[in-house]
Amino acid sequence: MESGTNILVIAYPVQGHINPMLQFSKRLASKGPRVTFVSTSIMSKSILQTEQTAGSSLNFETISDGSEDVDRKTESIDAQLERFELVVSQNLEKFIERQKSSKHPPKILVYDSVLPWALNIARKLGIDGAPFFTQSCAVNAIYYHALRGTFGQIPVEGPSISLPSMPSLSISDMPSFICDTHSYPALLKLVLNQFSNFQEANWLFCNTFDKLEHEVLTWMASRWPVKTIGPAIPSMYLDKRLEDDKEYGLNLFKPDVDACMKWLDTKETGSVIYASFGSLAALGEEQMEELAWGLKNSNCYFLWVVRESEEKKLPSNFLQETAEKGLVVSWSPQLDVLAHRAAGCFMTHCGWNSTLEALSLGVPLVAIPQWTDQTTNAKFIVDVWKVGVRIKLDEKGIATKEEIEMCIKEVMEGERGKEMKKNSMRWKELAKEAVDEGGSSDKNIVEFVAKLAHS
Repeated sequence: MESGTNILVIAYPVQGHINPMLQFSKRLASKGPRVTFVSTSIMSKSILQTEQTAGSSLNFETISDGSEDVDRKTESIDAQLERFELVVSQNLEKFIERQKSSKHPPKILVYDSVLPWALNIARKLGIDGAPFFTQSCAVNAIYYHALRGTFGQIPVEGPSISLPSMPSLSISDMPSFICDTHSYPALLKLVLNQFSNFQEANWLFCNTFDKLEHEVLTWMASRWPVKTIGPAIPSMYLDKRLEDDKEYGLNLFKPDVDACMKWLDTKETGSVIYASFGSLAALGEEQMEELAWGLKNSNCYFLWVVRESEEKKLPSNFLQETAEKGLVVSWSPQLDVLAHRAAGCFMTHCGWNSTLEALSLGVPLVAIPQWTDQTTNAKFIVDVWKVGVRIKLDEKGIATKEEIEMCIKEVMEGERGKEMKKNSMRWKELAKEAVDEGGSSDKNIVEFVAKLAHS
């Protein structure tokens, strides 16, 4: 049943932002309203495939982001962000104008929180706007404090940083943009600007769930209208209420499904290390080599995702030497791998989507965070949720093969590993409970749709 409510959703065009926002859109659509997912031209081809897999529950529209008119290989991050804001803000405004005179005028624009200017456009055109935060609430809180100047001169001196409702954080637990403000000034500005006008919104959506970040959420909810709606992963891995929702729908790389699943089927329960560092991380040659031998020396079975652009960094004889124990693929169906009984642990860069997937599927973690929010996620994985270990880097910033082997063995064989597995299973239950009927995330979505229908 489709109600008269039309919700527009726009994400920043990278896979880690689009996927959770697509999942949220599917959940919204399942409650009755019409949901229109607006993608920008750089993603239009990938989104076309999504349209086929998302079924008829969503409407897809594309607006130009100017990427078709530039050479993206030579464009700097600063120029890219500037162009995106300039072109998309103009085209989004025109698009909403057109929608307003259609049969289904939109009531609200749910926008990626890194596009705060979208709220101004929505308000100017007389519709509501709500940011969707694709990172953890803990990370969002840190950025909020940074924007307000809470840290004074960054980097913060002293052994630990204390913030309301958070565990004590060391410098290495902070998001990398905060510790190293000079490396990516444009990206630091992007993450801080999320909080430039968010207090004007009537809803703030967060891809997390109440029990996972209870303390920081309590602190945030006492100040702002925060609504948790996560984990935003396909329903068939959680509550199974949306029957056609088996995958995100957006894959920038083609996963080798058959090879992965057939290989896993031949392995014993909990015997495989799954290693993957997401769609963006690029490891140095020395790090790839240490990782390769660390996996081999652990003497466990391993399934390792090495993107085609990274393959040349593998040690020359590695694939031959590990053919008995390992499978290296260029991309994998990650949810299916983590849900497989053979998955014993997940060695990950700790991106928020990967972290939520592991928690939702009950798989312990070996954390090798690289940059941005991953370092903070790793802190929570180890010290708050107690579902994994974090690899310590040597003085050159490298995770050595000895350290990798030791961490793998701790999770796969040690006493602490059993404890982590038990904790992982508990989080899996709580994640499912949150999105299932009457759960905290489900209630928030139902309430939002009801309020819109009556506005």
